[in-house]
Amino acid sequence: MNLRQIEVFRVVMTNGTTARAAEVLHISQPAISKTIQELERSLGFALFLRVKGRLHPTPEGQLFFREVEHAFLGLAHLRGAAARIRDFGSGELRIACLSALSTNILPRAMKRFMARNPNIAITFQARMSSTVRDLVASGQFDLGVVADEIDKTGVTFTEFARFRVAVAIPEGHPLERLDTVRPNDLAGHPFIALAPEDTTRAEAEDLFQAAGVKMKTVIETPYSTTICSMVAAGIGIGLVDPLTAEPYLGRGLVLKPFEPEMHFRTLLITPPNRLPSRHLEEFVADLKAEV
Repeated sequence: MNLRQIEVFRVVMTNGTTARAAEVLHISQPAISKTIQELERSLGFALFLRVKGRLHPTPEGQLFFREVEHAFLGLAHLRGAAARIRDFGSGELRIACLSALSTNILPRAMKRFMARNPNIAITFQARMSSTVRDLVASGQFDLGVVADEIDKTGVTFTEFARFRVAVAIPEGHPLERLDTVRPNDLAGHPFIALAPEDTTRAEAEDLFQAAGVKMKTVIETPYSTTICSMVAAGIGIGLVDPLTAEPYLGRGLVLKPFEPEMHFRTLLITPPNRLPSRHLEEFVADLKAEV
């Protein structure tokens, strides 16, 4: 069985006769008949019954034709994909990002990129950094923006940006009067902490321990956006990056500088052994322009 035999079979089924199929394919009618016979021998079952010089599809032939149509739909999809690649490069970008940057830097970079590339389809997901790493390492996504605590094996990575840690405080809280918040100032206050695997949390715990401060942790979460929403609701205090807190400022949340200075560190990751498309390089440039 080969593609030419399948094509001849499909044209016969579509047009109803070998004569019409011969016209469509610009070959002789005997060549059509010979090709069908060769295909039947390779398949091991009859595709047509020959009654008074006409071909009538067998039940097996009709079932096989349905499968052939599925295959040709796939070929049509491939032709469309090839046209998109020819005209627009890869034709799509698949991006995954940690939650903390999914509501600020990423949307602004996307807007900038899409204004120049309206025909590029973008798939975007906001996930935990460990999940983003798995999506990129498996090749399902082209680019990941993650916190630096991820397992870096199986991905190509570069440092993206650092964001200074700030203290998120509920409006009207006594600490709001301070110009700068230090570890000792947080003692005894309900604290909303990042997940234990977060490197910024580990760094903060070292600072608290060195200052002799025992934190009163009431909630743990891997998401800075969750910390901000909990702080705005008056549940407690948390350490966040200022970008994540932007939507909550003036809506129940106040930011204060934290000393000693700490930073959230982020990485850009891509699948290993894969050259970036020109559109991906362009999008990364837009991302860096927003930092």
